[in-house]
Parts: sequence; structure tokens; C-alpha cells
Amino acid sequence: MTQLKPQINIERLEKLFSEMVDIYSPSGKEAEIVDYLENYLKESGLPVIRQNVEDDRDNLLVIAPGDNAQAVFMGHIDTVAAPDYMNYRYSREGDEIYGLGTADMKGGCAAMIEAFIAYASANNGNIPASLALVVGEEETGDGAQAFVNEYHYPWAIIGEPTGLIPCFSHYGYLEVEIITYGKRMHASLAHKDHNAIRTMLNMLLALTQYLDNSRQEVIYNIRDMQSSQAGFVVPDRCSVFIDFHVPPQFGIGELSFEIEEIVSAQLKNGILIQDSLIFSTIHAGYDIPQKGPFPELIKDAVTSHLIEWKPSFFQSDSDASILWGAGIKPVILGPGELTMAHTSDESVSLKEVNKSAELYLSILNSLGDGR
Repeated sequence: MTQLKPQINIERLEKLFSEMVDIYSPSGKEAEIVDYLENYLKESGLPVIRQNVEDDRDNLLVIAPGDNAQAVFMGHIDTVAAPDYMNYRYSREGDEIYGLGTADMKGGCAAMIEAFIAYASANNGNIPASLALVVGEEETGDGAQAFVNEYHYPWAIIGEPTGLIPCFSHYGYLEVEIITYGKRMHASLAHKDHNAIRTMLNMLLALTQYLDNSRQEVIYNIRDMQSSQAGFVVPDRCSVFIDFHVPPQFGIGELSFEIEEIVSAQLKNGILIQDSLIFSTIHAGYDIPQKGPFPELIKDAVTSHLIEWKPSFFQSDSDASILWGAGIKPVILGPGELTMAHTSDESVSLKEVNKSAELYLSILNSLGDGR
């Protein structure tokens, strides 16, 4: 009996993609899309299990049988909150697909699901790798953390938007909260040493001047600045979050020390109060050599689809950092561009989503052949 050749079903893939985008699933509120995808995977014949993360939040896993699987395909099914809740749904203009999460990363997730279904349908339900659809990536990464607490694979493929360019390198990430304090009093009695916001502005000026002059390779983003609000008074507290993305070879510990020095110098008496500086997240970057059977397998799959082999780095934070910290080597490879993620007009090329599904299927075929 001749074995069927696995083939991507383009119409099925687009329908799945559109329905995923139409389900609103910001971090922490993924229950509806988890329920939908669980039923979809079961109806497609894949052995899906739910892995509890927190309360009613679950990862969806399709686990390869036995202990010899070399890789897990991972995608996050949560998104950032919609900038416009009335206009987050799936829409199409020619080849371009618009909607919340199209690039980051429901396109990649849909492509992975279709590749697994296509492979299993042609191979009597057998799969040579595992699939993990996780929650919480846009906030805490708790879905990926729950996964690595229970499962381990030598390699992972993560479908974040890379324009189908494989990324074997990943930036490091620091999330820092800075808090300044002042003295609450009537606004008419304000003095420059009393105001927590003024102290914060001086702090940020010193920090950004240092980074711009001495650490130009560091990408930083100032966000979520808030102060105590009580009307016509001097604010006695101000807080701000800052994201730092650093190249893989950069010493992230060195940067954290430099930040601490600058913050300490700007505070009254140069003393760092316990909760004036909080490192909320520290993720080390990595750089994986493109050598060995698995990187060669990916190279063969990429070039066979007429995609130029030019591996790059992933500049944002992602679940890959959590996998790397757990001893799993992640390669980021997915449809879409990072520049479109988290934007009000987020979009992805449908042809690229289709091509990514074919690429994932090629990798599954190679793994199934024992490579």
C-alpha cells in the first residue's frame, strides 16, 4: 500500500487562522481560544491534552509518543490587549491579513497546527515531534514555564514573526521598575526636593544620557509611568517601567549593575532604598551554533522552499528565553514581521503563513524519516 504524501490544506488553514483571530484572547483571558482549539485538534484526530497553568488557564499539548522526539513546536495563543476593541477582527485585503495577533503569532500557530494535522493524516496519526500551544507569553511567560517544568526536548521551533528567517540568536531582556519618593504637601508649598515626579525625570534623564552615550547597542523603552494622584498636592510617589533589550553577546549582569549605580547616584544621599529599583525580569540572550543534525535539517527545509539561508537574531523577548533557561535550544522561525506586532494595523501575508505551514511540514517529514 502506497503511503500518502502529506499536503497542506490551504483552505482549511485560512479558515482556522480567521477563526483564531476572531477570538479575543489577551493574556490572562485565553479560555475561549483554548476551548476552541482543543475541540479543533480532537476533531482532527490529534491526541490533545490540557496542561493547567493557573485557574482556568491551560496550555494545549500534542505530545509525540515515546521518548525519542527531538523537538517541540511552540506557539503562544495569547495576544496583547486590543488597541481598539471594535476593530480587532480578521480582515483581508488581497494577500494581506489584518487583525489582532495575525503576526504575533496566531499565523504561526495556525500554520503549526495545519502542519501537524497534515502529517498525522498521512501517517496513521503518528507524529515525530510535539506541539505546545501556550498561554501568557505577552505578560509573564507562565505558559512556557509550566511546559518546561514538566517536559524537555533537545530542540524547539517557535513560530514568532521572523519573515521565515531562522533565528538561532536571541536578545537578552531586562524589565526594570524604578520608584521615586517625595513629600506629600499642599501644592503651593512645593519645593524641587519634595516632588517624586521631578526626581524621576532627573533619574530618567541621567539614565538615558548614559545609555545614549555609552551603551548605544542597548534598546530601551520607557513605559507605564504613574504617580500618586490626590488632587492639588505634591506627589509623594512615582513609578516607571523600562524595557531593555540587549544583544546576545552583551553582559546583561553588567548592565544591571550600571543601572543600579545610576539610580543610586540620583537618589537623595545616594542611598538605594530597598524598593526603589526592582528587576522584574532578567532573561539572558543566547547564540546557538548552526552546526549539527538539527540545524542542518532546518537549513535543508528552508532552502528547499527557495528561501535564502541567512540566519539572524530575534530582537524581542519571547518564550524562547524560558526554554533556553531550561536547557532547550530554541530556533525562532515564523511568518510575519516583528515590526507589525503590537501595532494598531497588525498584519501578515497569507502567502507567508501558507509557506510557513509547508516549511513546518517539511521539518516534520525530515524528523519522521529519522533525521
